[in-house]
Amino acid sequence: MAEFTVAVSDPEDGHTYQIDVDGQDANRFIGRELGDEVDGSAVGLDGYTLELTGGTDAAGRPMRSDLRGTGTEEILTDGGVGFNPTRDGERKRITVRGREVSDQTRQINARIADRGGDAVADLLGDDE
Repeated sequence: MAEFTVAVSDPEDGHTYQIDVDGQDANRFIGRELGDEVDGSAVGLDGYTLELTGGTDAAGRPMRSDLRGTGTEEILTDGGVGFNPTRDGERKRITVRGREVSDQTRQINARIADRGGDAVADLLGDDE
């Protein structure tokens, strides 16, 4: 059974909410790719739509949108997701995960694409 932590960012107010998802709600994310939209009811945001923007697996390997599938791959990169060069021309071989969400994924990053009627803080029970 898949279990995820979904980090939902709200672009309007800049807050990020972390929600633990398991069971049937977690299955809504399996097989989706970065850039896909998911119904927000999976994380308690009824009427909202979430866009998947990134994630990591249990070892901390980042997901990259330019790699197909769910597996890991070693790539030689000069920047982007997983590596930030410190000088011009610097490259590094890193291990990254593909763009498809699988049961190996532990954290999923998402942003609110379409808003519902209620406030995000009210739906997620934010005490601020």
